[in-house]
Amino acid sequence: MNKYLECARVVGTHGVRGMMKLVSLADSPEALAEVKKYYTKNKDGSWKEWDVKSGFIHKGLLVAAVDGIDDLDAAITMKGTVFFADRSSFKLKKGDYFIADVIGLPVIDEKTGKPVGTLSEVLTERIQHLYVVRTAEEDEFMIPGVPEFIKKVVPEGDGAGIYVHLIEGMIPEAKDKNEN
Repeated sequence: MNKYLECARVVGTHGVRGMMKLVSLADSPEALAEVKKYYTKNKDGSWKEWDVKSGFIHKGLLVAAVDGIDDLDAAITMKGTVFFADRSSFKLKKGDYFIADVIGLPVIDEKTGKPVGTLSEVLTERIQHLYVVRTAEEDEFMIPGVPEFIKKVVPEGDGAGIYVHLIEGMIPEAKDKNEN
């Protein structure tokens, strides 16, 4: 498990004093607001630490100021930057997990117990999460991240996987690879 997890992406600026608008890649902007240090990865693989000076939630985004970004020009250069956080910055409740820890797990039909694919991504920038599943045939489909469909997540150990309830039409029909 990685020590640092993607937690936010800079999507814009706020004001002229270097504040940045961050979309949360964590559970919520509120969870992100609790983080006191961000990290960015340098080209050589080392990590740069950024102390968070302040932040507030505005229109579903975190508006944050970090040491070293003190004016609009500096903030503009940060657009698109992905911030990471030490996993110890987040307090998980029992049964919670980090998305990074479940990517690559098998997605299993709860009724049949058979794998239907592998979790390739979780889209978090929506009202609800969407689990992107890649099948053995390299097709992809999405499952809404709600209890009706995501029945159980076992991030590690025996039985690790994402157990799902599937409905008709959710999985794409297998295509004949010889068709044009």
